Amino acid sequence: MTVSTHAQLPGLRQQALEALCMAEPAAKQAATHALQQKVLLVDDAALATEAAVTLHPPLGGTLPGRPALPRLVPPGSVPQRSPFTLQGLAALLHAIAHIEFNAINLALDAVWRFPGMPCDFYRDWVRVADEEALHFGLVRSELQALGHDYGDFDAHDGLWEMCVKTQHDVTARMALVPRTLEARGLDATPLIQARLRQVDTDAAQRAIGVLDIILRDEIGHVAVGNRWYAWLCARQGLQPVAHYRQLTRLHRAPRLRPPFNEAARLAAGFTRQELDDLHAS
Repeated sequence: MTVSTHAQLPGLRQQALEALCMAEPAAKQAATHALQQKVLLVDDAALATEAAVTLHPPLGGTLPGRPALPRLVPPGSVPQRSPFTLQGLAALLHAIAHIEFNAINLALDAVWRFPGMPCDFYRDWVRVADEEALHFGLVRSELQALGHDYGDFDAHDGLWEMCVKTQHDVTARMALVPRTLEARGLDATPLIQARLRQVDTDAAQRAIGVLDIILRDEIGHVAVGNRWYAWLCARQGLQPVAHYRQLTRLHRAPRLRPPFNEAARLAAGFTRQELDDLHAS
């Protein structure tokens, strides 16, 4: 039965903000999974009412909430390790876990930060956050099986930095986070899996299986970004490819380099024109 009560009205987007502020990873995961269950019970009328409200982060709060470790360093300072060693495989899994933890935050941020969007926008990003929380848990379990945990290695903050740059422009957020930075994962994952197949250990094989799940779901996540970017461009009378180029320059988005996973990108909703433009850039 669909439930719509005043008690729920302050809940969905506010709870997304509260989950974003949580520092402890397991607590953030649990809160995110609970949010997905909540969104299934809220009807569009209640969600539309809440969507009209502009929310504000708590005074003195830090966004996003995250544990004291990992230590955040410049991207070039994160050491590259070979997955052919146990320590190197752990470092690789840690880097993936860090991406997935940040992806939870990115999706939660889209839910609370941008008012006035259609109900499906919030439903989409709650679902994405829920799946990212699942991914983080899967990768963290593999990391723990190697005798390590999230926080044991240094990491960088590139994903969240772009989140901050686009905090006042939902169109830029959709363009430059899911369909740029997160779409890079569609290209990188098969390359990582190919290296892990060369390692040929039980731990590496399990990691390949986890990456299969992540790649499958990430196609859907990038598709969500593509869907809402196209919707926003249509609403504003913008030409999507030209506006994307403008946004990448304005916000100094990283240049994307081949090889590109064209099959995954097409499945995620990129057009042939966009892929041709990507190759030409």
